[in-house]
Amino acid sequence: MGTTISFPRTSGGTAQGYLAEAKDPKAPGVVVIQEWWGVQGQIKATCDQLAKDGFTALAPDLYGGKVVPYHDAAAASAAMKALDFKAATAEAVRGAAQRLAQRGGKVGLTGFCLGGAVTVIGAATLPELSAAVCFYGLPPADVASGKDVKVPLQCHFAAHDDWVTPAFADAFEQQLRAAGKTYEVYRYPGHHAFMNSDRKEVHDAAAAKLAWERCLAFFRKYLG
Repeated sequence: MGTTISFPRTSGGTAQGYLAEAKDPKAPGVVVIQEWWGVQGQIKATCDQLAKDGFTALAPDLYGGKVVPYHDAAAASAAMKALDFKAATAEAVRGAAQRLAQRGGKVGLTGFCLGGAVTVIGAATLPELSAAVCFYGLPPADVASGKDVKVPLQCHFAAHDDWVTPAFADAFEQQLRAAGKTYEVYRYPGHHAFMNSDRKEVHDAAAAKLAWERCLAFFRKYLG
């Protein structure tokens, strides 16, 4: 089990986050970005699992302590719309990456839904990163596109996703390909948020297991 910590934002002040530490004090680090619900149990469990798998994980709280219950999509949408994605990436997410980099290992970034979009922005803008893994989230192309990505990027998309539609995912992959980026893109016959085991209506255990294995292999390749 991890703990809640405070760490410096790059813009000054502090942010809070959930930290789960690997046994090796110099293990690679992974910043984990929340869904639009906030840093809820599933995100903390993801950090805990990463720690068991050999990565120290830190999930910065982009909502300042707010956690939205799963039944209230309207509140989650409002919270997400109030978030400045670029500022959050440059300040809290970069601060989390710097906090992990202090341990001496390489640092990666991953995120889900809202966090997937932040992951792409981070992959395009944060110099602390060595790799990134995006789960069913993309920013608008004018915020960050495939051509802007600067680190190896792995993406996981769902075939029946009304948020990151197959057409949106295909266009992003084409940007990566055209720009000659180092990337992997995987698609699964499921729905948005298929990794979230707390949401039984969309969770796909088989797809989640495969995606997680691919994620770990990617991070082990590029982070050590």
